[in-house]
Amino acid sequence: MHGAMNEAREKVLGALAGVMSPVLKRPLTDAGLIKEVTVEGTTVSLRVVELGQDEEARASVEKEIRAALAGAGFEDAKVAWETRVYGRDIGPDDPVPEVKNIVLVMSGKGGVGKSTVASNLTMALRRAGWPVGLLDADIYGPSVPTMFGIMGKPMSKDGVKIEPLERFGVKLMSIGFLLEDPKAAVIWRGPMLHGALTQFLKDVAWGKLDYLVIDLPPGTGDVALTLSQRAKVTGAVMVTTPQEVALQDVYKAVSMCERLGIPVLGVVENMSYFVDTAGVRHELFGAGGGARVAEMANAPLLGQIPIDPTVRECGDEGTPVVQAKPASPIAQSFAAVANELTSVIASRYFQEAGGAAPTERKRLKIVR
Repeated sequence: MHGAMNEAREKVLGALAGVMSPVLKRPLTDAGLIKEVTVEGTTVSLRVVELGQDEEARASVEKEIRAALAGAGFEDAKVAWETRVYGRDIGPDDPVPEVKNIVLVMSGKGGVGKSTVASNLTMALRRAGWPVGLLDADIYGPSVPTMFGIMGKPMSKDGVKIEPLERFGVKLMSIGFLLEDPKAAVIWRGPMLHGALTQFLKDVAWGKLDYLVIDLPPGTGDVALTLSQRAKVTGAVMVTTPQEVALQDVYKAVSMCERLGIPVLGVVENMSYFVDTAGVRHELFGAGGGARVAEMANAPLLGQIPIDPTVRECGDEGTPVVQAKPASPIAQSFAAVANELTSVIASRYFQEAGGAAPTERKRLKIVR
């Protein structure tokens, strides 16, 4: 009996040997992502672990699974999906031990739309189902209160931890929430800045998050240094615009990450192009800048975000465009960046773990 069951299970795994993980670019079976295979007659039940792929990719994989099983003589398949997320190595003194990944959003210079990318990237991760938070670490120019349309003074329930504000399901913290006058300048020396950043990590009740996105100030100041010393950072997303004057500063930011041991997860080329009402594409700031930064950083180009007035309009009105108009092409551009980022993180950790699938269970999906 057991021999027959094992033989049937091996037949299933053999049939699925050619179905690839869209994240890891290797067979699901080799990656250990096919679980709990049972066979009753010509019906197969199995669970598939996904590492962050989007709905379209998941549907494509399921179609391949069903076709492969049908080709091996199995008439029906019950496929359950389970999403898992890799997490960083968390030491005993980590200020946010319940946060699986810390992603820094950086730029070498101001004016490239870094905070806009950080806000919409965070919102895209949330809409994809991940528990997320956004820390506005741009102390001298906080943008999160405006872009998320939220103000208020964070409170403490227990007298120990500060509760972050929340909007659209995203946990938020910004120095802008703590200022008596939002138009007042923040004039702090380095030690005060470092103290505030440390408090924003360890003294805020972030809770269990899969991703904490941190919007850093522009340039190569010491904020990234402080954060890298306080917590194990998953990596950084570099934001640039295509023109050479922006690239030179981003190269410096990449170099700083290398010196601090912060992996560059990828590059986002913002304001990449503009499409006029006639459908003609205009590359107002040149072309290829993001790709050159990605090559220099030995990291992928996560996406190219076009110039679209809707982004500015929604941000000024207090709702990131990904939340305000999720079906729009510009929102889909940000969603694609978020999906690519989760894939890069999963693939990187998978390789570092020696090809072992993550063990913690996340979001069991309905069997179909």
